[in-house]
Parts: sequence; C-alpha cells; structure tokens
Amino acid sequence: MAETVRHFDQPAQPLGKALTEFADQTGTKLLFPAQLVEGLTAPALHGHYTDTEALQRLLAESPLTYATDGTGGTLTLIRAEKRMAALDEQAVQLAPIMVKEEALAEDEVHGYAVTRAMSATKTDTPIMDTPVSIQVVPRAVMQDQQTTRLKDALENVSGVRPQTSLGRGHGFLIRGFKNQRVFRNGLVAGGISVGEAPEFDTANLQSVEVLKGPAAILFGRIEPGGMINVVTKRPEDTSRYSLEQRFGSYDFYRTEWDATGAITEDRSWRYRFAGAYQNNESFRDFNFNDRILVQPSVTWRPSDATEMTLDVEALYQEYQADRGLFAIGDRPAPIPISRSFIDPDDPVDTLSRVNLGFTLTHAFNETWTLRNRFLASFNEDSNLSVKPANAFTVQQFLDPGTGNRTYLRNIFSQAAESETYTTNLDLTGNLELWGTKHQTLVGFDFLRSTGTYLTRGDFINPVPGLEIDIYNPVYGIDRSFYANALATPFPAGSSHSYFRDEWYGVYFQDHITLWDTLHILGGGRYDWATTGRGRGDSFRAAEADLPSRKDEGFSPRVGILYQPWYWLSVYGNWTTSFGANNTITNSGATVDPEIGEQFEAGVKTELFDQRLTATLAYYHLTKENILTRDFSSPDPFAVAPIGEARSQGIELDVSGQITDELSLIGSYAFTDARITKDNDGRQGNRMNNVPEHAGSLWLKYDIQRYEPLNGLSFGAGVFVAGQREGDDANTFVLPGYVRLDAFAAYRYRLSDANLIAQFNIRNLLDKTYYESTDPFQSAPPRVGIYPGAPLTAMGSIRLEF
Repeated sequence: MAETVRHFDQPAQPLGKALTEFADQTGTKLLFPAQLVEGLTAPALHGHYTDTEALQRLLAESPLTYATDGTGGTLTLIRAEKRMAALDEQAVQLAPIMVKEEALAEDEVHGYAVTRAMSATKTDTPIMDTPVSIQVVPRAVMQDQQTTRLKDALENVSGVRPQTSLGRGHGFLIRGFKNQRVFRNGLVAGGISVGEAPEFDTANLQSVEVLKGPAAILFGRIEPGGMINVVTKRPEDTSRYSLEQRFGSYDFYRTEWDATGAITEDRSWRYRFAGAYQNNESFRDFNFNDRILVQPSVTWRPSDATEMTLDVEALYQEYQADRGLFAIGDRPAPIPISRSFIDPDDPVDTLSRVNLGFTLTHAFNETWTLRNRFLASFNEDSNLSVKPANAFTVQQFLDPGTGNRTYLRNIFSQAAESETYTTNLDLTGNLELWGTKHQTLVGFDFLRSTGTYLTRGDFINPVPGLEIDIYNPVYGIDRSFYANALATPFPAGSSHSYFRDEWYGVYFQDHITLWDTLHILGGGRYDWATTGRGRGDSFRAAEADLPSRKDEGFSPRVGILYQPWYWLSVYGNWTTSFGANNTITNSGATVDPEIGEQFEAGVKTELFDQRLTATLAYYHLTKENILTRDFSSPDPFAVAPIGEARSQGIELDVSGQITDELSLIGSYAFTDARITKDNDGRQGNRMNNVPEHAGSLWLKYDIQRYEPLNGLSFGAGVFVAGQREGDDANTFVLPGYVRLDAFAAYRYRLSDANLIAQFNIRNLLDKTYYESTDPFQSAPPRVGIYPGAPLTAMGSIRLEF
C-alpha cells in the first residue's frame, strides 16, 4: 500500500462498506468474501493517515487482518488466527467494485442516522460536504412511528407542512410554498391534471428525502420551497423476509410484507417483493379506505461495472372523498370533528397508480459512471361527492334565513387520468486536476405528460333537497340526485379538459474540493417547456382547442462549504428555480413562468462519533407569478397570479443516536411567509396554512444492558404547530396545537428469526386540532378544513427472518 498521507472521512458503518470506500479512495485492491465481514462494524475514520494506518484502524475492532499476494498489489482479508494458512482457503478472488448503489442500502442507514442522500447533488456526496439543506427520514423512524402514509413521515422535517385531503391524497407546503408534485427515485411520479393528488403508501419506501429550496438545476420544473423524493426499497443479495400484521382503532387492519434475496448462486440476479393491504374506517363519519400496494423488483448485475434494476409499483384504492369541515366567523365551526356532510349512500370513489421504473448504471472505469433512469406513471382518480354549494366562492354555503345552521349542498363528480413519461441520463466523473478534486455531473432529462379531466354535476348552485342542518343532520339522499349529477356535464360546453406538458433540460454541476476542507458547488440548467390546457364538450374538442405556451429559462446554483473540523461545516448557497404554468386566466391568457430565488446560510455538525447529525439554516426565498383560483370569477377554472410572495426563516433538524440506546429525530422551524405583491388587496397577508412556529421531537430508547429487559424499546414524540391563517385573505385561523404520541415494542429472538410486538398511540392526550385546509382547491379554504384524528391506538406483530 502507498504510504501517502491522505484525509479520510468515514462514519462508523458496516465493515464491508467501509472497506469498499477505503479501496475506492486509495486504489487498493481488497479481496474478501461477503460472508467474512457479515455482521462486523468498522469504527469512524476521520483525520490524516497513511493507507496502512487507515486500514489497520478499520480492522482494529474486528477479528480480521490481511495478507499480500507477494507483490503488494493485492490484499486479501483473512481471520487473524489463520494468517499462515493458504490464502485460497479463506479468500475469494473478487474484481474491484466499481458500481455503487444508487439508493441507500438498508445497512447504510444506521437507525435514525443517515450520512448520505442522492437528491441534493445526484452524486454519492456526504451530507456534511453538501452546501444545501437536505433532510432524510429513514425507514427506522417510519417503522417506530408506524407510518403508513407519506404525510406522517414528513411531520419529522422542519418547514414541511402536510395539506390533507381526507381520503384522496396529500399536498405539501415546503418553506411556505405549495408542492403538489412528488419525485420517486429522482423522477417525477404522477401527472399534471387538476383532479390528481399524490398518494404514497410507505410499505415499499426505504427513506424519504427533502431537499430544501429551489432544486430546478437538477430536476427541472419544481416549486421553489423544495422537493420531496421517496426512495423505494431495492433488491439485495442477502436473503431477508418480514411479515407484519397491524390492527387498531376505527377497524384498522393492515398486512405488510417484504422479501428480498439472491436468485442465482453468483448473486448476479436479485429480487424484492414488498407491499401492503389495508382496510380501515375513519373517525370521520362515512369515511373509509381500502387499498393494496404491490412492488415487485429485480436487479441484474452482469459484472461489477454494470447494474440494471426494473420495478413495478401498483396501488389501487377505494375510498370516500370527504370535503371536511368549514369556518364560521374566524374559526372552524363549533361542531364535532367526526361530523361529515357527505352521505352514507355516496358511491364509492376509486384511485389507481401504476409506476414502471428502470435504472441502468455502468462504470466505464474508476473515474466515469453513466446512469440512466426511466419512469412511466399511469394515474386514474374518479370521485363523486356531496359538497358545499358555490364550490369556488364562499357565498351562501350556510343559509342565513335559518340562522346560519342550514348547509347548502350540491353534487360534484370529477374524473382525472394521466400518463407521464420521464427519463434522464447522467454522466458523473471523479477527477483530480492541479491538486483539486472534482465530482462532475453532466445530464439531460425529458418529461412528457398528457391528462384528461372531466367534471359533472352543478357544483356552483345549491341543489334543492340537499340542504342539511349542521347541528342536527339527517342523512339519506335519493339515488336519483346522483344519477342526475352524473348525467349533467358542467360547465356546459367546457366540462372536458385536456392537458399536455412537455419539457426537457440540460444541466452541468461541479463539486470542487480544496485541501479536503473547502467545498465549492456550482452549476446551471437550461429548460425548454411547452404547456397547455384545452377545454370543450368532449376530450377531442378539448385537445383541438389546446392552447400552447412555450417558455425557456436558465437556473443557476452556487454553494460553498467550509469544514474546519470533520464534525463541523459552515455553508451558504444562492439558487433559482424555473416553472411553467400549465393553466389559463379567466380571459383565456396563459401566465408567465414562475420564478423562484433563494439565499441560504447555515451550519452542519456530526456529533457522538458521527452518529448524530444536525443542520441549522437561515433562508430568504421569493417566488413570482404565483397562481391561485380567481374567486371573483364565476368560472370555476379561472386563475389569477398573486404576484409575489416571500418566505424567510430559521430551520433546525437533528437526527441520529446520542448513545447506543438513545435515538432521536427532531425539528424546529420559524417561518415568516407573506404575500408581498398582490392585485387583490392581500399584500402583507400571511400565506395560508403556514405556522410561524412549528416543531417536533421523537425520542426512542432501546434497552440493551439489562438482560431481563433486553429487547424492549419505547419512545414518545411531540408535534407542535402554531396558529395558522386558513386562507390567503386571512379571514379565519386554524388554532395552534400540541400532539403527543408514544410507542413501546419488544423484540424476541426465535432461533434465526425475530418476533417484534409493538403498540403505538397517536394523539395520546386526545386533543382536538386541525391539520390544514384543502390543498387541491376543489373548494375554498373556508369550506375545506381537515381535522386531525383523535386518540388512535395501533398494535402490530412482525416476524423477521
């Protein structure tokens, strides 16, 4: 081995991964069978060492040593007690590993601690070396919190607020700005149609990444607040199986499974099959959910330089669309949060999602790697619901002639379908030029999405016979009302919409490292986007009427990070985003692209032997040409740009382990999000659903030192949100709340298997609170308020083997 002194920066991690990173950095050929290092852990390695010193430190806590091939060119790992045995009795000749896994493998995520994420740079760069704010919710947190939906996982991340639609999916606010588009393994998942809602079950998720601030340089059209990227489980070469049964309040039943392993003896073919079936009622009257998720995937590794993965994800859900509650005056109505104003005979609604994904990675040599991703998404959503009258205004949904106690209703049906095809091609290189290290990325991506949207039923005017008393409701709607709604296209002549969205972009990024302590990240992207939406009395007429707007723009990003010590990083960045609005104003005009700009500065640290990571960030973010529904227009599809909004604040995220037994994930956000330019009198107002103060803290304790209790773990979490404005007009507020959750689990060893019993309670103090208003603008915020669930208990039994 070379005696050159190098700077090493590796966290405590599985020994096999630590040795692979050591070999990549030093160019050393290390040969060892996977079973030799299975279950062994390497200590953290930080500082300047020779190659020999570094390898000795990595092996210091293991029963292994190494032998040379006589020339010193290849090192073979063997057990220390058999140093003098023949090498061919302990070694397996392996070629140097050149391809690294794109997603975090399960053994890379140590409990709550995550050290790397792909979303920030699309490269395998440690979070501590990346001059942007990125947070990761690992699988371990989702398991401990018994998370089944994406919105619950994101409650652990600062600056992210869920916008719930009961039964239909979720939108999100990141740093104050709405985000209705979610990425899946780095590519857009879902279409563009108005009626669609992101819906992700967690059964097949390995982690959830949130990149804060504009991310247009790598991902194209995106909201400036940030991006959400779900990382799905990938096939592994080690056999692993789990089967779990959950049961809980409101007739909740869920079966979840996961199986992975090698198909062939040489482990070149691997598979994974994950999924879940769930059936439950709700704390809301007449609301339910019945869904199934399956994700089979297969990986082929024909050589150490090439890897291909194909996966199919299918989700089908039957549910009941629920319009939530409403405001009276400046607060939510004083009625039970369980009360619903839909009907028990409301027809069942359906939603389906199919994602077909493909990833190809090929390493040409130790310097250059090519990665191609492809994702096809097919989405359908059909629902019919009883809802407040005057769908897109707030006039007279309560009849003043009855003392404001009669709720005026109508029936609305919507059906949306979309097909989205997206792909990218990334070439990454690890270079050394004139004493500097470069991690260079050059890429191209393309997206094409088409969608249809059909509306039926008079959703503007009250339908006689559908009014209901909010304090003493009597249910039961004659089925003829539903038949009449489905037979009535509305608005007449324009009930059918056709969407088309195309964009492609090229991008370049270079991550430069100087003196192993200074990191400079720079790059840019150029986009070409074409958008349009046509309307008519049929889909053919809507497509023929399709207007088309073409936009193009440049999105740069610059960041710098200084690491005076291995455990501390100070960073700053400036970045912009480019959007393309795919809808029209009331006059029929298209809207200029949305433009975002952010300045950010912060510090990152790794403590407790790099097992605990923390990021503290300050940001100033602006967005121009924001669209909202034009409530002054009788046209329900009319929109108008607010003009400009600004969000600034401070965010803190902490996750990892303090000791071997105590783990935590926590966050705090101070967010000042306001409308700064407006043509409708709202200038200076706070942006809707954004609390000034919000935070969370989840603690877990694993008992390991007391034999009678070994295997027992327990924890608790608190989730806090301050008062929020319910709409951009600031006409009502959602009260602040504090929610307390708790869990306990016991792991029992059964031969080569683990049996885990777990019990969770959500909203332990049974507090009444309201999560958000409607994220999809199917109704004004005043008549689309969604309450949080009361005290909810869940038990589970899981077998791992």
